[in-house]
Amino acid sequence: SRKKKLQPDEVKGGTFTLTNHGVSGSLFAFPVINQPQAGILGVGAMQKRVVVIPAKDGTSDDAIAIRPMVYMSFVFDHRILDGASADWFLAKVKDTLETWV
Repeated sequence: SRKKKLQPDEVKGGTFTLTNHGVSGSLFAFPVINQPQAGILGVGAMQKRVVVIPAKDGTSDDAIAIRPMVYMSFVFDHRILDGASADWFLAKVKDTLETWV
C-alpha cells in the first residue's frame, strides 16, 4: 500500500480496517468503509496538548499536564453493528490506550 500498488484482491475478505491518516500530519478524517467490512478506525496525528488531570481523591486539586493526544474516528456499518456496541468499542480502545503499561 505504501507503494500505491495495492490491488482490490489483496484486501478482500477483511472485516475491519485500521487506517493511520495521521502519518501525513492530519488530525481529523472521516474514513470510508471498505465494503463489505463492518468498520474502519481512523487515527490522526499524535500531538502534545495541555490537559487537565483530575484529582484522584475527588478534591479540587486538579493538575495541568502535557500529554500526547490523538483523535480517532470510527465509521461502522449500522446494519451490522449497533451504535451502542460501536460506542463501547471506541471507549474500550480509548481506555486501553490511556492505561497502557
